[in-house]
Amino acid sequence: MLSFIPSSVKKKKPLPKRLSAKMFKNTFVKLAQQVSGRAGKSIPPVKLAYKNMLKDPSTKYKPAETVNLPNRQWPNKTITKAPRWLTTDLRDGNQSLPDPMTVEQKKEYFHKLVEIGFKEIEVAFPSASQTDFDFTRYAVEHAPDDVGIQALVQSREHLIKRTVESLTGAKKATVHTYLATSDVFRDVVFNMSQEEAIAKAVEATKLVRKLTKDDPNQQMTQWSYEFSPECFSDTPVEFAVEICEAVKKAWEPTEENPIIFNLPATIEVSTPNVYADKIEYFSTHISERNKVCISTHCHNDRGCGVAATELGMMAGADRVEGCVFGNGERTGNVDLITLALNMYTQGVSPQLDISDINSIIQVSEKCNKVPIHPRAPYGGDLVVCAFSGSHQDAIKKGFTIQDQRKKDNHPLGSQWRIPYLPLDPKDIGRDYEAVIRVNSQSGKGGAAWVVLKSLGLDLPRNMQIEFSTKVQNKADSLGRELHSKEITELFRQTYNFTATSAAMDPIRLLDYSINKESQEKRNITAQIEVNGKVIDIKGTGNGPLSCFINALSKYLNVELEISTYSEHAIGSGKSAQAASYIHLGFRRDSDNEKIYRWGVAVAEDVSDASLNSILTTVNNSLQKQELVLPVSNKAAAAAAAAAN
Repeated sequence: MLSFIPSSVKKKKPLPKRLSAKMFKNTFVKLAQQVSGRAGKSIPPVKLAYKNMLKDPSTKYKPAETVNLPNRQWPNKTITKAPRWLTTDLRDGNQSLPDPMTVEQKKEYFHKLVEIGFKEIEVAFPSASQTDFDFTRYAVEHAPDDVGIQALVQSREHLIKRTVESLTGAKKATVHTYLATSDVFRDVVFNMSQEEAIAKAVEATKLVRKLTKDDPNQQMTQWSYEFSPECFSDTPVEFAVEICEAVKKAWEPTEENPIIFNLPATIEVSTPNVYADKIEYFSTHISERNKVCISTHCHNDRGCGVAATELGMMAGADRVEGCVFGNGERTGNVDLITLALNMYTQGVSPQLDISDINSIIQVSEKCNKVPIHPRAPYGGDLVVCAFSGSHQDAIKKGFTIQDQRKKDNHPLGSQWRIPYLPLDPKDIGRDYEAVIRVNSQSGKGGAAWVVLKSLGLDLPRNMQIEFSTKVQNKADSLGRELHSKEITELFRQTYNFTATSAAMDPIRLLDYSINKESQEKRNITAQIEVNGKVIDIKGTGNGPLSCFINALSKYLNVELEISTYSEHAIGSGKSAQAASYIHLGFRRDSDNEKIYRWGVAVAEDVSDASLNSILTTVNNSLQKQELVLPVSNKAAAAAAAAAN
């Protein structure tokens, strides 16, 4: 530590202990200030201005009411099966679009939803317009027998009659009515008491019943009924149970065809656990639970729609309403793709087929005219991409280990265990090319991954490090991400790994033979072509590599040495090839400095690959003038160049 003290201090006579310690401390303080620079400055803390926000928001906003549920059970539950899914893309999703879908777009979207596997589809608000009515009729006529068509309607007689008319003739149909039950909606929007709300809901239910399941002319359709106490998330839960009990009594459901009570977070007002508490309270307090289907319909105002829905399922919900990729009013409905694939990655089948997510994205973006965010879970362009070096390295190692486990029939070989990737991209129709993308922030793993997937070359660690630096420099110079083809081409150029380079190389290996003189000694006789001239070279060593190195060293009049060598197979069976990597050391001709260069070669024969890896390294260095040919060959090369 004394080496940090200025020499002027060291030369002074010894001081008293107390004074010496003080000086020692002051010296280090000064040195620290000089080194850091920042320590000597004073930057005052930022004072929050609160230009628009309130410093104390509690004067304006009150927290959502919670439920007294001391014995809640949902935290101990897990999701073990798929819910009943209802997609409301064509109704709730469509009504939220700045430019609503055309009829043709709705038709295309409808058939894509059927293809995915949705068995309940809310198609429209048919009483709102002739267009919605006509599309509801289209859905009725074209839905498979196992797909139920649902339509939303306000609790008004003429609107209900029009809605039932639009659904007539369907194999399976659901009439969905709703009524404001939260205090703020009843008081502010409708000026309706709780008693009046119950009477209105019962009246609407009885009318739907009269026009559907009680009508002798409607018996060809399996009619279901859905009622939504809106907004459930902000409704006193005791009142939600009370109004639903009255509706249930008016409808008289059965176990085979239960009534659907949709409990929407029309506006998300609380944390997901509070919503789950309300779902569990409702589930445990509604009577004839076996005749009731509890449905969730979560919006995403607080960004917690997926979490609220999942906790709601744990709390007893049987059914989930939402939109593909979370389209919908304001911040959107819950994202059904995310929910489904969340289940899938936990080993639970969502009973939906999302094998071709790109085609779903294509239809969604075309019809909604709203792009999928690049960071959207599962569907975004960037969600399976890793730019960070440490992430790329972990992913690459994960794939390597998984491939080996599969070959070894390891118990974990069939399990997906890749760092940073909860879902195998291939399961949803994506390839691995986009998993690792390379920019100036990427480490050795990113470039190495691209080379492995593009060329089949599993680069040694130190070669990865060297090449990644070149990739980073290239990305920095261009100021952008490098594409896979660009990285592959950079690798070929850097390591002389091209099909055309062999014909242009200063030295070409034509033939060789190795004979074993003793257990530890072998001899090589090789025929090389140097700028069109055939030359025989000979060398001695304990194996093919050392023999060839010895022969080239004597020919080039330079001491070549192998620092590192590795090899691996590419492919299997008759089409298998060998890849060889060499790290060659020598003294540079210009300044006699010891340097090391990497080389790589691929051939059907391991010996051919290993000798050619040496030769590609030597040729690369000759072209960079780090090595030079013997004088006679340089003269021949110059003459040949002049002749051309």
